[in-house]
Amino acid sequence: MKNVLMSAISVCFLLSACGSDSSKDASEKTEETKNQTQNNATKQQGESDNQKDSKETKGVETVVDNLDTPWSIAKTSDTFYLTERPGKIVKIKGDKKIEQKVNLEEDVSTAAEAGLLGLVLAPDFENSNEAYAYYTYENNDGQFNRIVKLKLDGDTWNEEALLLDDIPSGQYHHGGRLKIGPDNKLYATTGDASDEQNAQDKISLGGKILRLNLDGSKPSDNAFSNSYVYSYGHRNPQGMVWTSDDKMYASEHGNQANDEINEITKGHNYGWPVIEGNEEKSNMESPLFTSGSDDTWAPSGLAYHDGIIYSAALRGEGIMKFDINNNKMNKVASDYGRIRDVYIVNNEIYFISNNSDGRGNPSGNDDKLYKVSLSQLK
Repeated sequence: MKNVLMSAISVCFLLSACGSDSSKDASEKTEETKNQTQNNATKQQGESDNQKDSKETKGVETVVDNLDTPWSIAKTSDTFYLTERPGKIVKIKGDKKIEQKVNLEEDVSTAAEAGLLGLVLAPDFENSNEAYAYYTYENNDGQFNRIVKLKLDGDTWNEEALLLDDIPSGQYHHGGRLKIGPDNKLYATTGDASDEQNAQDKISLGGKILRLNLDGSKPSDNAFSNSYVYSYGHRNPQGMVWTSDDKMYASEHGNQANDEINEITKGHNYGWPVIEGNEEKSNMESPLFTSGSDDTWAPSGLAYHDGIIYSAALRGEGIMKFDINNNKMNKVASDYGRIRDVYIVNNEIYFISNNSDGRGNPSGNDDKLYKVSLSQLK
């Protein structure tokens, strides 16, 4: 499908107010400094902001609050595990949360957009206590991203095995989403690391969707011989999901605007930096949905239910609904600030705000894990 829709949704496009994942490094640093100052002031508003939010979207419940820049949602049975960018994992069961220590082999980077990012539990987690994580680190050799296996011991996670290292990392655009696909392979999104030429370089691990065996080896049926690369030409993809018929989709941050939802096919080229948004070129894929050149969502985590892809939206400050059968889209749950990830359980969607990431306006007890019935998101 290559229907390209221009968004009719009005989203604030002022960088100073919303803050986007942008390639303009100098302006981003200025915005982060400004937002940190604003954050200190807005924290004093506290409960009055939260009470106002709770009235805006019917049926939304706060599961837990006071999270520290959460990034990824994972779940097993009745227990959630959330990563926090500074390098922690939070266990949530009911309305109780426990901050869990994470022992990593390298020091987690504090660069913009970096840190402990993606997390996915092993298929046999309830027996093995194993999970897979993606994090940015810094050492004497520079700054990189890596994919590791973690093992939970009590309330401590330990890095047990290194699966893939030296994924490019710059000031921005780390990618970071992990998912296990229907084929029981581990998929990872990687950003172009602020070097757009990485995306078209099939040797580079930057600007790609990667596919690994669960032991970190290269699948023999990947797109290119002896390579982890599954698709390429991506700028900063941060979400992946599969539909009930095993079609794969990914979200991607555009350059200022031109955000994308793409149907992903093995070995295909998604165009960055040659084309973006509704542009077309032979042997390059145009998106199924795009925000267009006058709008932006900054889409992140994805979930799927009954013909609809749900996307967390950072600059869009809500949840985007993409009807892939009828080529329609709209924004819902737009009262909670920057949304980083979404997760569907039965007929409920859980989502995490990301207002404390230096680009939002957090209230006194942000960030939070919320839940709401899908029937309320119309």
